Amino acid sequence: MNHISPSLANVNPALLSAGKIAFIRANWHLEIVDQARIGFSNEMKTHGISENQIEIIDVPGAYEIPLLAKRLAKTQQYDLIVAAALVVDGGIYAHQFVAAAVVSGMMQTQLETDVPILSVVLTPQQFDESKERQKFFFDHFITKGKEAAEACVMVLEQKTAIAAA
Repeated sequence: MNHISPSLANVNPALLSAGKIAFIRANWHLEIVDQARIGFSNEMKTHGISENQIEIIDVPGAYEIPLLAKRLAKTQQYDLIVAAALVVDGGIYAHQFVAAAVVSGMMQTQLETDVPILSVVLTPQQFDESKERQKFFFDHFITKGKEAAEACVMVLEQKTAIAAA
């Protein structure tokens, strides 16, 4: 008798065997950044990944993401790491350098550790905190979280297929 719940009947078996996923969340503009986590978690549920499999880890800002991602990857406890942050122009041009350093550090880490790292680290051209723009960024981060979940599913399926080959 098949004991898979009807809601999981169409879930890829490779995803049912998935382990832990780390979701690193920068705390600058947390109310916006957390929307990516919500979009990610909700989409992952539709693929049979429970919230218990997603560990949320906070960092002060985006710049701290690569080092934490590397430390987490080295533990070999995570099948995949997702990082979310909002890097904004605070009146100086450092935001461009911060965003580039973060994404570069994440890429280097995944290549060194063989643990995939997905990015929801976004740098808007213009950011203001008006209600209209806040709603835009809330909605955009939910969408980007869902897209990260879809990428996560694909990466986990590929990982399983490569391991089986």
